[in-house]
Amino acid sequence: MVTLAEVAQHAGVSASTVSYVLSGKRSISADTRQRVERSIAELGYHPNAGARALASSRSNIIALMIPLRTDMYMPVMMQIAIAVATTARAHGYDVLLLTGEEGPEAVRRVTGSGLAEAMIMMDVELHDERLPLLRSTDQPSVLIGLPADTSGLTCVDLDFTATGALCVEHLATFGHRDIAVVGEAPAVYERHTGFAERTLDGVRSRSRELGVRVLHRPCEGGYDAMSVTLARIFDERPVTTGFVVQNESAVEPLLALLRQQGRAVPEDVSVVAICPDELATQASLRLTSVAIPAQEMGRRAVELLVAKLKGCGTDEVVLLPPELTVRASSGPARAGES
Repeated sequence: MVTLAEVAQHAGVSASTVSYVLSGKRSISADTRQRVERSIAELGYHPNAGARALASSRSNIIALMIPLRTDMYMPVMMQIAIAVATTARAHGYDVLLLTGEEGPEAVRRVTGSGLAEAMIMMDVELHDERLPLLRSTDQPSVLIGLPADTSGLTCVDLDFTATGALCVEHLATFGHRDIAVVGEAPAVYERHTGFAERTLDGVRSRSRELGVRVLHRPCEGGYDAMSVTLARIFDERPVTTGFVVQNESAVEPLLALLRQQGRAVPEDVSVVAICPDELATQASLRLTSVAIPAQEMGRRAVELLVAKLKGCGTDEVVLLPPELTVRASSGPARAGES
């Protein structure tokens, strides 16, 4: 690895001169600066990140707090994380990953140590215990998710309330009057995770307006859990003809179980999923779905954060409108059941 001293020797200047060229802290003649820059390029020198941070009082690092939970669908979380990392890199920032399970302690560590200049937080709960710490610090932050109280915060998320309403509207348009929501794992609701709670709010509110009956059942996901959940749904509401699925790991088991029971999709039962487009199009039956714009959320979060770091950002809530794509899994309710 090329050192600063080797660059100085190659350019015929002192090590401090190379340091000043890199930091911009002192005026250096154009001729000397060009010699140093040529040497840096020819030798392939890369300044040490820690030394650069000390010299500039900046780390050029964004902390990303990402959930690593068994009850969350990790492919979506990783899509967001990748979008954050690539967008941050395009703006000259690296990303430090933190696990959401560390909670407020991780926020304290980052804000108190200068490990990162700013923070992006995912897996936001309605009454998230990390938020008072964010509000009390001057360090810029952006949430990917929406708490109950957004005052003093910058948030970006899919409009999950509108998403739930849109799913109900679609099924109601086809004449479905008894709808079951196959939800996330119970722990997600116990934590009052924002996206899950807001989807339910949208489903229930629009259902009341349209005269649709709704039954919500959380599900761990997987074949066995889905089998139990589906049996409960039909025991409690045998006339159910429409399903809204907000649990990616339950999608394929639900389709398989409906086939086993002789219920054709969409002739007997319609299914609408809230999931990534890749999952909807690669399922055993192409699913009518509302896409989760993971990459867009990650990109927008970084752009909002960079604007704050440049001193031109303001606290705001950005809700991405849902888009429902009709595919093969939804259709009219059977005559006599609408």
